[in-house]
Amino acid sequence: MTVDRDRDELGRPRNARARDALGRPLPRGAAGIPSLPDGLVLSPAETLAEAQRLLDSGYPFQAHEVLEAAWKSAPVGERELWQGLAQLAVGLTHALRGNTTGAVTLLDRGADRIARYSDGPHDLAVADLLAWARDPRTVSEGRPPPPLRRPSTDGA
Repeated sequence: MTVDRDRDELGRPRNARARDALGRPLPRGAAGIPSLPDGLVLSPAETLAEAQRLLDSGYPFQAHEVLEAAWKSAPVGERELWQGLAQLAVGLTHALRGNTTGAVTLLDRGADRIARYSDGPHDLAVADLLAWARDPRTVSEGRPPPPLRRPSTDGA
């Protein structure tokens, strides 16, 4: 028996099934975590705030989706940065799912990508994120990342 795939309005395949907190598809008809709207475009500050909110709430897969949307809409010079951040979030997702190999691979790839942005555009805490991504306890303990942005120094 063949099951028809979910398709978008252009006929492209998609998976419209609900997902759990770690992005795993749930049985059809089950309630899950709300998904992001297609074509989400946020400013860098809004993206980082939403990704941080999701990470703080224990939703690294959904944070990955927010960061992936930024990667797809970012200017060419920042795409590697946003892709790296998305890989860090999905690396944490794999760690929490118990997929050690996938977690280490994605954390390494993400760290390599964001390391190219040592000046920390958008007040990103690049050094802290690199230390977290390369710490073996991140995978073994599923440690959440440090804040994505450096603390404000302007008193705000």
